Amino acid sequence: MAASSGSDRVAEREVMLEWHIRARGIRDARVLDAMRAVPREQFLPATVAADAYADSPLPIGHGQTISQPYIVALTAEAGRLQPGDRVLDVGTGSGYAAAVYAAMGAEVWSIEFVPELAEQARQALRDIPAVHVVTGDGTLGLPEHAPFDAILAAAAGPDIPAPWIDQLADGGRIVMPLERHAGWQQLVRVTRHGDDTALDDLGAVRFVPLRGEHGLR
Repeated sequence: MAASSGSDRVAEREVMLEWHIRARGIRDARVLDAMRAVPREQFLPATVAADAYADSPLPIGHGQTISQPYIVALTAEAGRLQPGDRVLDVGTGSGYAAAVYAAMGAEVWSIEFVPELAEQARQALRDIPAVHVVTGDGTLGLPEHAPFDAILAAAAGPDIPAPWIDQLADGGRIVMPLERHAGWQQLVRVTRHGDDTALDDLGAVRFVPLRGEHGLR
């Protein structure tokens, strides 16, 4: 099969936006513009790049996946990202979500548990200076770069890690999936108001497990 041309991929991206993002309720124009600007195929192994604009997770190696486009859009919208926000992206994976957040004007500190994936993401993100990839335990956050306006996680944990609350700015948002019981996860947004937090339920999801001290494994 012949490789798709650049213009074909742009057309595929528009179809993705129309049928998988807008049609499912994402309305934030800045999220839509960012996802239009970031070529998802550049963050995928060649073996699955042809499926870049399918609304599904895809394998990226080491037992990890790139999140489906709708989930990236939902997380970005729920995070209420604004230009200049400092974002902690937990679970860099391919680097695609970090690129989307950066396209929305955020300064992104992205942390990946698997060293090989972190290095692949650094290469994929090398032309995006607003993204900084760190190898380490994302459940501990990055206190040296806190406070964060948003902490966005691409893996499911048993609860909100306590270090994240400590590293969240007043008015900041955490968006992450929580493992409620085997086979069922709930995407939530936690917003900090001084010493208090408010929680919003964003619906059922399915993510890989969050690894680390405050994770599932």
